[in-house]
Amino acid sequence: MIARITGMLVYKSVTHVVIDTQGIGYRVFIPLTTYYELPEAGQAVTLNIYTSVREDAINLFGFQRSNERDLFQLMLSVTGIGPKLALNILSGISAGDLVGAVSEGNLHRLVGIPGVGRKTAERMILELKDKVALIGAGELERKERPDISADEKIREDALSALVNLGYKDRIAKDVIRRIFHQSSETLTLDEILKRSLKILSE
Repeated sequence: MIARITGMLVYKSVTHVVIDTQGIGYRVFIPLTTYYELPEAGQAVTLNIYTSVREDAINLFGFQRSNERDLFQLMLSVTGIGPKLALNILSGISAGDLVGAVSEGNLHRLVGIPGVGRKTAERMILELKDKVALIGAGELERKERPDISADEKIREDALSALVNLGYKDRIAKDVIRRIFHQSSETLTLDEILKRSLKILSE
């Protein structure tokens, strides 16, 4: 199993990177938290790897920190969570905040993550609450992404809420964009959701 890769970053996107190691290019899927910390293409990079082996494919998932990889692996043990959803979860919340939310049984915080419904959040708390303490949570920072503005954050929260209510991502984005375009005032999350639901019910 591949547990760690060091090489030249030859390509990066928000979903995956390609790392060249002695002439071999490895495609590695990553969460947004890892993407934000990547160097520019052409520079050296090291990622902690989780290797997923299936009958039809071998996929690599990369993380800046080993405890993030361990948390990803732990999430895969939860019923209904596969690699794609686990990556989405780590893209929507920092590892430290995720550990805190699970440990504290914060259902509201977990349901606010894009792609996580109430049942999945409940299973995460039930199945992981006693296990996350083993991941060295003290080394995981609990903070919001520094590069996101308050306006962007409230848009993301509104989108997450609408998606979790069952609306398609594209439709939810269009409605939120329409609301911000029509309003010149600063809107709260509750106001955005009320206006969105009104439009969607028309």
